[in-house]
Amino acid sequence: MAIDSGEIRSKADELLDAEAHGRLGTMRHSAAHMMAAAVMELFPGASLGIGPAIRDGFYYDFDLSRPLTPADLESIEAKMREQMDAKLGFERSEMPRDEALAMLEQQGQPYKVEIIRDLPPAESETVSFYRHGDFIDLCRGPHLASTAELGPFKLLNSAGAYWRGDEHRPMLQRIYGTVWETQEELDQYLWRLEEARKRDHRRLGRELDLFTFHPESPAAPFWHPRGMALWRALEDWSRQVRREGGFSEVRTPSLVRKELWEQSGHWALYQDNMFVLDDYDHVSGLKPMNCPEEILVYKTGSRSYRDLPIRYADYSVLFRKERAGALAGLFRVRQLVQDDSHVFCRDDQVIAEVQHALSLVRRQYEPFGFAPSFKLATRPEKRLGSDEFWDMAEGKLRTALDEAGIPYAMDEGGAAFYAPKIDIFFADALGREWQSATIQLDYQLPQRFDLEYRTAEGGFERPAIIHYAIYGSFERFTGVITEHYAGACPLWLAPVQVVVVPIADRHIEYASAVRDALFAARLRAEVDDRSERMQAKLRDAQEQKVPVMLVVGDRDAEAGAVSPRLRTGESSQGVPLDAFVEELRGRAERRELWPYAEDAQDGAAS
Repeated sequence: MAIDSGEIRSKADELLDAEAHGRLGTMRHSAAHMMAAAVMELFPGASLGIGPAIRDGFYYDFDLSRPLTPADLESIEAKMREQMDAKLGFERSEMPRDEALAMLEQQGQPYKVEIIRDLPPAESETVSFYRHGDFIDLCRGPHLASTAELGPFKLLNSAGAYWRGDEHRPMLQRIYGTVWETQEELDQYLWRLEEARKRDHRRLGRELDLFTFHPESPAAPFWHPRGMALWRALEDWSRQVRREGGFSEVRTPSLVRKELWEQSGHWALYQDNMFVLDDYDHVSGLKPMNCPEEILVYKTGSRSYRDLPIRYADYSVLFRKERAGALAGLFRVRQLVQDDSHVFCRDDQVIAEVQHALSLVRRQYEPFGFAPSFKLATRPEKRLGSDEFWDMAEGKLRTALDEAGIPYAMDEGGAAFYAPKIDIFFADALGREWQSATIQLDYQLPQRFDLEYRTAEGGFERPAIIHYAIYGSFERFTGVITEHYAGACPLWLAPVQVVVVPIADRHIEYASAVRDALFAARLRAEVDDRSERMQAKLRDAQEQKVPVMLVVGDRDAEAGAVSPRLRTGESSQGVPLDAFVEELRGRAERRELWPYAEDAQDGAAS
């Protein structure tokens, strides 16, 4: 977007401090501008959307006359390298709001016009632009001093993206790219991307017969028998951790009248994310979360200080009206189940109960090999309650973390509208960070629902509520661990833990007896009695990521033995059946990572 230099008021030496915003983030922001300049040169008349730096890279949205091709990305890269060679400086300028709107309207940039019009007038009497060469763009900055400072980069792909994520708005073309300070870092990132493609849970879900998606129910997975076996293994472990933690399980309805959501505050602050239905003479909503209903369970009886804490676990189905543009396999769905927990406790119990929750998080993550990290999320702009309330609630979470000796980072403004929270993260085998568990301390809902308990002195006080889910949703967590393990789950999680492979048809009867012995030990086993060669059966089991293959022949049948072959390559012969079954049962019950080996971390999902 070239403009005459006289149209703006240049302000010398006002390039914002790039180092203060992080060198790599600034480099990625500058790369987005360089990519936009290249696109405008190759596609005159294109309309510009937004182009931010993001984790590991950058993107820019464009309204173009035709779809982009891989050859176009190569041409855009070449133009960006020309800008690097030209060593063009980034220059910051400002313009009065009205003049900026007039200029952008004249240039046919409707998306930029919309951005400026949506800015609060008091905060945008002037707007800033950045220029390099003949290209100028609406931008707050900061940027590099020169295009020559851009590190090694690569344009990755293009995809459709609704303007502002709204499926009712125009579909733009988004180009993704990445840039790093060294070629080695770029090469490592591109390797991780390739590994992530191999591990994509949507691909593995189909290949391993875990789940599928169908247009008849958008954004809601259809779980196949093997997927449900994995689900139940996750669920059984979650329930065991809750039982150990003193929880009682409840189940609550899916369809609830809007009056409950009005009382909880969700109707005013979360209604856009709810499925709303006409329920005869009432309006109802499919529940996006469990907490208001568990409050009703609490209120069904008179509560004493001696009863607290009361800990409820709820595995009910939830529904969230996610935008089509935000959906991503199991990572973002419209129907989900959480391992949801709600603790009603006295104020003097809050810190201990938060620490109890932190200990259960660590306990539940142990079998996966995850080392969690923690962030304290503080008050958002859109919130319930006074500053004094938020000071108190955030202080209790800080105290719980500090007294437990847990290091944590801060996420300013990242809390829910009704409560501060502790978010828990872990890194997968590719080093990607995932946010899963969250622990929220809530004093708002007890007040809105007039909750109380009788004190030792005979009066009444309000309890606090601590909300948390450790997996988050089963759907998202299943997607994460499928990619983490590259589909090769450890024994305790594997949908099929053992495949028994008879060498010949005469060995099928003994193979079935071996399977029955495994069944009796509560292990998930199958017999491959197809009329295929043994090596083909073993190869198929290996491709299905089955942890253990038991080959049985004449000697095994005569001796009551098996010949195990592990997914990781180890094998042995003539192992007594009873001893081997007992070993497998022990490993599964202890939820060991076995036989999850380094090959899974190095890209087993070929």
